Amino acid sequence: MHIHDVVNWSQLNDNLLSFYRAIGVDMVQLDLRTGGKSEAEKIVREGRDSTELFEKAREKVESHGLKLYTVFMSAWDEITLASPDRDEKLDIWVRMTECLGKAGIPTLGWNFKPKGNFRTTADIGRGGVSYSTFDYEEFDKNRPEPHDPPVSEDQMWENMETFLKVAIPAAEKAGVRMALHPDDPPIPEPLGGVAQICSTLEQFRRIFDTQPSDNHGMLFCQGCMIELVGPERIYDVIAEMASKNKVVWVHFRNVKGQLPRFVEVFHDEGEVDMRRAMEVYRDNGFNGPYGMDHTPRFPQEGAGWAGKAYANGYIRALIQTVYG
Repeated sequence: MHIHDVVNWSQLNDNLLSFYRAIGVDMVQLDLRTGGKSEAEKIVREGRDSTELFEKAREKVESHGLKLYTVFMSAWDEITLASPDRDEKLDIWVRMTECLGKAGIPTLGWNFKPKGNFRTTADIGRGGVSYSTFDYEEFDKNRPEPHDPPVSEDQMWENMETFLKVAIPAAEKAGVRMALHPDDPPIPEPLGGVAQICSTLEQFRRIFDTQPSDNHGMLFCQGCMIELVGPERIYDVIAEMASKNKVVWVHFRNVKGQLPRFVEVFHDEGEVDMRRAMEVYRDNGFNGPYGMDHTPRFPQEGAGWAGKAYANGYIRALIQTVYG
């Protein structure tokens, strides 16, 4: 049973990888989103052959006894918003997927949210840490500048279906599983002038039915799903998606509250029984990996590493308890 953690391409170094190895991480998600700052992202976005780039990254990760399990890249705005050069960008996405397969990287994480995530003023938690928080009432009073022109739900569905009809067959051919992350927060409305269509269970069911495939799954962000359905229903949602083999990996985190207001907290202080949640994954055929996603922000300088160690230790203890 495996633990999965994130490395941004700009932080792919021996220091971080050796730390992950020491705290019991098994697998790495390499995040390609660097805001155009890395040469790696430029190579991929320009449609150049990135096979060797990915192979070298895999070998570096493997040199520390870890596995490069995932590369993460958001579906580009030209695709999600259907710009005139969409077909060119779809071809580049296919090329990236082919290169991942050739490089021996089995999973491609992605999202379909051109306006990104939305948060409001952080709550302060135990020890003075800052908790990532969303309060709809506060958000509604100070909404961000909306996308111009606005993008309707029908338009977003058309754009999604066009993407899936190209991307999923390419993933099948390359031997790569694609894993879609939900909207964050998972609210099916245009929070920034663009309709959100990766929020509800009904939307995910439609997405999966649009292009049925074992290579078409979900990065099951447990936090987002708790925010959507609440702590009592989350176990049923886990069971549904895991039993359908749609959970590629899990963002295994805990939350207080649900929409319209939630707070992302430490694993041990949220409203979900994390052991029970892991048992539901297990009982419905999911065997990992699990990842912490992210930790509350510490006020002490450099303490974020301690947050990672705490979260991964918590997950490892649960894995040993639940899976044996």
